[in-house]
Amino acid sequence: MASLSAAAASSADSADACAKVIDGKLVAKQIREEIAIEIAKMKDAIGVVPGLAVILVGSRKDSQTYVRNKKKACEAVGIKSYEVNLPEDTSEDEVLKHIATFNGDPSVHGILVQLPLPHHMNDENILNAVSIEKDVDGFHPLNIGRLAMQGRDPFFVPCTPKGCMELLHRYGVEIKGKRAVVIGRSNIVGMPAALLLQKANATVSIVHSKTKNPEEITRQADIVIAAVGVANLVRGSWIKPGASIIDVGINPVDDPESPRGYRLVGDVCYEEASKVAGAITPVPGGVGPMTIAMLLSNTLESAKRIHNFK
Repeated sequence: MASLSAAAASSADSADACAKVIDGKLVAKQIREEIAIEIAKMKDAIGVVPGLAVILVGSRKDSQTYVRNKKKACEAVGIKSYEVNLPEDTSEDEVLKHIATFNGDPSVHGILVQLPLPHHMNDENILNAVSIEKDVDGFHPLNIGRLAMQGRDPFFVPCTPKGCMELLHRYGVEIKGKRAVVIGRSNIVGMPAALLLQKANATVSIVHSKTKNPEEITRQADIVIAAVGVANLVRGSWIKPGASIIDVGINPVDDPESPRGYRLVGDVCYEEASKVAGAITPVPGGVGPMTIAMLLSNTLESAKRIHNFK
């Protein structure tokens, strides 16, 4: 932890900002190394290698890139990956058949259906068909339900919010008794992030599109998780001095000077917020790398649980 803080402090100094930089790339690399060691131990001890199956329907470029990155990350730590690529016009039944096959395959410990699915498919039917014990994305309603209940633990925590919490923990940010604000209430990030902060004994408020005075509410927070998909929504004036900011947003904004014609920014105006906050994640290089690291972590956890390997 000390080394992370020291590394972050030096990068913050060079950025000429007051805030410590929460380096998601660095933490994700450490986590991947830890996972690779665990997998090697498991393979030696019981001859089992964790397996992750990914189902991709259609040919969206962004989805193909995500799947390719997940596959590469699996290979790097020793997880076996299984991939099914289906055309855009595939029937829902066909997808359900593939899920059923993976549900019954003992060498597959995690199943991931890449979202978004084509419009003619019912996301809920498809995600609910994934066995709760292999739902490494953590999207099954029973997993979210268990996350919401006291004294219960989900089989899996959704990857992006789990990554946000891991960054807070590894940078030594105190959560217990603190005020936290989550901006955004999506099923994938906002809601589970709020539930996780509550489980860690923070006092949690959720700010959303119908919230009156979002700036005022956010300014009371010691911890802010922004996950709303609006470029630079959260300005420096929204931030309590010394607060810890986790920015989940990845938004393209026009930039004629960039070779791609655009650059990526978060939901938080980094330039302003980094002058007020105590710690902040950059975009890119903050939460993004953590999401895939947490997917690998969930897949390993699943294999250990299924094979009762401590």
